[in-house]
Amino acid sequence: MNVTVAGLGVSGISAARALAGLGARVTVVDGGAGEKQQESARELEAAGIAVRLGDGETLPEGTDLVVTSPGWKPDSPLFAAAAAAGVDVVGDVEIAWRLRGPDAADWLAVTGTNGKTTTVRMLAAILEAEGLHTTAVGNIGTPIVDVVLNQGKDGARPYDVLAVELSSYQLHWAPSLRAHSAAVLNLAPDHLDWHGSMAAYAADKGRIYEGNRVACVYNVADRATEDLVREADVEEGCRAIGFTLGTPGPSELGVVDGILVDRAFVENRQKQAQELAEVSDIAPGSGPAAPHNVANALAAAALARAYGVSPAAVRDGLRAFHPEAHRIQHIAEIDGVRYIDDSKATNTHAAEASLAAYEHIVWIAGGLAKGATFDELVKTAVARLRGVVLIGADRALIREALARHAPEVPVVDLDRTDTGAMPEAVREATRLAQPGDTVLLAPACASMDMFVNYNKRGDAFADAVRELTARDQ
Repeated sequence: MNVTVAGLGVSGISAARALAGLGARVTVVDGGAGEKQQESARELEAAGIAVRLGDGETLPEGTDLVVTSPGWKPDSPLFAAAAAAGVDVVGDVEIAWRLRGPDAADWLAVTGTNGKTTTVRMLAAILEAEGLHTTAVGNIGTPIVDVVLNQGKDGARPYDVLAVELSSYQLHWAPSLRAHSAAVLNLAPDHLDWHGSMAAYAADKGRIYEGNRVACVYNVADRATEDLVREADVEEGCRAIGFTLGTPGPSELGVVDGILVDRAFVENRQKQAQELAEVSDIAPGSGPAAPHNVANALAAAALARAYGVSPAAVRDGLRAFHPEAHRIQHIAEIDGVRYIDDSKATNTHAAEASLAAYEHIVWIAGGLAKGATFDELVKTAVARLRGVVLIGADRALIREALARHAPEVPVVDLDRTDTGAMPEAVREATRLAQPGDTVLLAPACASMDMFVNYNKRGDAFADAVRELTARDQ
């Protein structure tokens, strides 16, 4: 086939190499022509793959299939040209699904507005504790095409099951995907500029349930996720399994007196419950588990139990799990004040979950709002706020919401969008904090107005906190 790959990102390069290795004639197109693109182009051309830079809109002549990178919008001119020519457009996840061999590993898939990476990594840890050969793939950073094509090669032990993180972008371009079991963790407005509407965004998330064989896992507290299960066309016998931070009903996992319990995968779910782990087993050593991470653990446990994993493996896997940096990461405690880095909270939904985890908070927020509004977030958090420090290009939007709904809360508005603003923000937050408080970086915004990414923003926060410690010594 003549395959056009759209985009020189990680997934695009992976797909191009994989398809060329299978004998396809591949052309990669990208609208950019910068140094990074040129370097990638040279590497691909050395492998016999054609690359066209500076034009991501024109469909190469003779194209039989277009494989897109996740971020390319559905209304891109390249895809309009493909539609006019009767050429299918799919993503790297779809290619991976089509290329699975006869003994392919099962897929346990996870999506949601927030919590995907944490849940997938928890799931992989639980599966490993059961003795299964697994890995976390997909939107988490490991190209799924590479994993599928290398399955069992060169004497390597084949994977038994894959823990697959999927974004709404990836699901949009993966019409054939049929997972063993899947979970939608939550739904909140995000990427609406890409999808066009909340309904379209939710519909793409819901694709993860299509054709599920064993379990569709949903969030009892988020009715929209259950609605997606009801709308899905699944295999006969596939069950709807809920997770809740409260006492679970039949066919649910939940929490009772600090214990994670299962009333879904037990012999008599009307009358019985299986203890899985204690809440304190979730990433011990990282501080008390935030409520949204308890929910993530329940979702991971539900998928693992759907695959037949034992209760002991759920406990051992959660104990072995270590959160990635910048996700509710405890940096230090100084003079009775905790400093928490949740730079990954790049939207209001994530920030709301982060703010709900602590009783008294000095909140560091701001950045690029991406069209978000902050009234509901402020109204939800106002009782917990000791003070707020604002940074970033769109901080005025948060300041105005605070003025409307939290006029008594002290606000420090730092009129800065340079990276050096973070040490000043931490110093101001420290000034507002009292013993027992938490200084929380949960920006509710993207980072690119000030930092390359949320990782660099979190690093700057941690460095500023460590400066406080060094100065005190």
